[in-house]
Amino acid sequence: MPLLLGPFVRATLLALWLVFAGFTCTGSEHATATLPASFSDLLPHFLVEPEDEFIVKNKPVTLTCRSTPATQIYFKCNGEWVHQDDHLIERTVDPATALPIMQVTIDITRQQVEKIFGLDEYWCQCVAWSTTGTQKSQKAYIRIAYLRKNFEEEPQGKEVALDQEVLLRCHPPEGVPQAEVEWQRNEDVINPASDPNYFITTDHNLVIKKARLADTGNYTCVAKNIVARRKSTSATVLVYVDGGWSEWSKWSACGSDCSMWRSRECTQPSPGTGGKDCQGLDLQSLNCTSEQCPQTVSGAEDVALYVGMVAVALCLTLLLIVVVLVYRRKKEGLDADVADSSILTTGFQPMGIKPSKPENSHLLTIQPDLTTTTTSYQGTLRSRHDATGKFSMTNGPLLDPLPNGSHTLHNGKLNSDPAEFVSRLSTQSYFKTLPRDVANTSYGTFNFLGGRLTIPNTGISLLIPPEAIPRGKIYEIYLTVQRKEDLRLPLAGCQTLLSPVVSCGPPGVVLSRPVILSMDHCSDACLDNWAVRLKKQNYEGTWEDVLLMGEELVSEPYYCQLEAETCRLFTEQLGTLALVGESLHMGAAKRLRLVLFSDAYCSTLEYNIRVYCMDDTQDVFKEVMQMERQLGGRLIDEPHVLLFKDSYHNLRLSIHDMPQAHWRSKLLAGYQEIPFYHIWNGSQRYLHCTFTLERLSLSTCELTCQLCVWQVEGEGQSFGLDFNIAKDTRAVDSEFLLMDSNATALAGPSAFQIPYLIRQKICSSLDAPCPNGADWRMLAQRLKLERHMSFFASKASPTSVILDLWEAQHFHSGNINQLATVMADIGKQEAMIFLVSDGEC
Repeated sequence: MPLLLGPFVRATLLALWLVFAGFTCTGSEHATATLPASFSDLLPHFLVEPEDEFIVKNKPVTLTCRSTPATQIYFKCNGEWVHQDDHLIERTVDPATALPIMQVTIDITRQQVEKIFGLDEYWCQCVAWSTTGTQKSQKAYIRIAYLRKNFEEEPQGKEVALDQEVLLRCHPPEGVPQAEVEWQRNEDVINPASDPNYFITTDHNLVIKKARLADTGNYTCVAKNIVARRKSTSATVLVYVDGGWSEWSKWSACGSDCSMWRSRECTQPSPGTGGKDCQGLDLQSLNCTSEQCPQTVSGAEDVALYVGMVAVALCLTLLLIVVVLVYRRKKEGLDADVADSSILTTGFQPMGIKPSKPENSHLLTIQPDLTTTTTSYQGTLRSRHDATGKFSMTNGPLLDPLPNGSHTLHNGKLNSDPAEFVSRLSTQSYFKTLPRDVANTSYGTFNFLGGRLTIPNTGISLLIPPEAIPRGKIYEIYLTVQRKEDLRLPLAGCQTLLSPVVSCGPPGVVLSRPVILSMDHCSDACLDNWAVRLKKQNYEGTWEDVLLMGEELVSEPYYCQLEAETCRLFTEQLGTLALVGESLHMGAAKRLRLVLFSDAYCSTLEYNIRVYCMDDTQDVFKEVMQMERQLGGRLIDEPHVLLFKDSYHNLRLSIHDMPQAHWRSKLLAGYQEIPFYHIWNGSQRYLHCTFTLERLSLSTCELTCQLCVWQVEGEGQSFGLDFNIAKDTRAVDSEFLLMDSNATALAGPSAFQIPYLIRQKICSSLDAPCPNGADWRMLAQRLKLERHMSFFASKASPTSVILDLWEAQHFHSGNINQLATVMADIGKQEAMIFLVSDGEC
């Protein structure tokens, strides 16, 4: 009976609420319609829902909502009903169904949005009524668009050698919506598609793969969105050419001094645009043999020659003594600083110019001009490359708990960018493995209201329940997925890594109740096959077991629920964590995701197909997709899942049924093989095999074949390929990679589906034991969480922990009405409050 009366009671309560809110049917005929009797049992559905909008400068935006059949439609913005006079209503009739259609529009001004402060963004949604019930539209978020003037990082000029790689960094100004970035060289837009020597990274940096002389120029980073267009300062890139020596010339004929010589020149290539001159000798001499020497005079002429040589030697010796004495005398009168500075001139003489003897010895003290960058110098010069900044790694917690009042909340986000956040963390002297991949790191500022951190497209999130952070405390919390090659877990025997390695912190923060870390795993989820352990890295960098799944103790700070593809970890201690499984018998299996890629463009006879065999977790799939996007690859078939058993057998891959008249495989063997332990270990992320095919003619574009992947004496999968290699230009991020558009950090009420006050009422109602079992125990049973009864019972509020787990499981796809139905089944009076409040929210 309660379920049958539910819709009627709900509609009645909503109508009563509307009376008190000033939305009665009397006096508001322009917003109310009467449905024909034949349509009185239909719920309204939306033909048009409000969309996200940006306010540019002072121009208001218009939100539209259209529904059929509906007696009333009103907008609600940030939890408050919009006044009925602000609605513009239009009514029409659908000619096909004869159903009445109602359309309502409102205008939102910049002043309305600017009045809203706090954790939530400005949002609006419309609610449509019929005699049967109500429906809510999706929420539309209205943001004030802007683009700051100053770039957070601008490109810097560089001098680079020919064929060297060049990296120009650019971090565009902060803006809403996020600015798009393009690069210009000498005011011309750079298009990497037409010039593959250029590459623009996902974080907007420009890479010149091999510097050419033509790449010399002024480079500008341009940021633009719907508000404005900003240009960075230009960075001058100078590509210089170091000189090379030509081949030695032939030896000359033997001269009168009984020697011969040869030479070479610095012309292959000649130094250019500040490049270094050639190093080494440009002239070599060699004594001739006695037979090659020309005949010389003897007797008296020889004696005269020798006497003359001795006389010259004596004169030079006397002259040298005089010069030394004069030099010592003058040196005593020189200023010490000037005399010392003369030493600087010795290694900075331009090559090819022999300095003449100075008439006055004090000219040697002149300082060289070290600001000139285009002059070549003798000796070894230091590298012209810019040194990349590095930060030190140490042990311990990243941040101490923040003192009261030292920080304020910023809508669940930090003002600094990820790179600045990581740089700030690196100044701490406690923790060994800092998060370095800012693209896979999220962070936020939270207080006792809690919140949520999410790393998009990885399946990794951290739920911080209300009251988990003590009142009066404000914490900066981060969440990052570590690269497996950076953190080598000690795996032995039948052990394998089942999950990503996730760090959340700072370690050492005081939590009043557990947070919930969600991450994917790749086991077959049968605990009878596995001994699954949770490993944690301690402050010294070593890994230790902190939990054996299935044998958890409620007194421990960790508790885990293993679902089909996801692990939910309750933890009161933040740090670096990972799931490691040890197979108990050969029936244990882990899930592999098999993904096929090929080159997006094929202009040669060769064509490559890459088969990735990766752990079936979203974070690894995301990394492979990003890598293939940079390589210019394309996804050529839907990913398949393969159960890989602990049978010590390798994985084999083969290709079959190719049309022999048009294609052939360049693989010498009949198949390729990946060793068992390379896969089972789980620490190698990009395991793949490449099949190199050859088409017999450039006109052949159709490829049909069968690609098989199987474990020896185990399960297998096959891909049937049939596509055009010239026309099929699907992008690598196809429909198989679902883009997560949700915010990475949500703080306060926006992070939860259950309103905070309603949550408090439910907990106070169900925490107290009830003789007929209508308490938190029945809630756990209805949600299929009976296995964790002892864990829930150990908590001060079992209901709140159950609701935390429900929030972690159903953030993206949760149906609040289903939870309300469970509450109604339990029979609590608060269920009706829950239903009515949901209709109003």
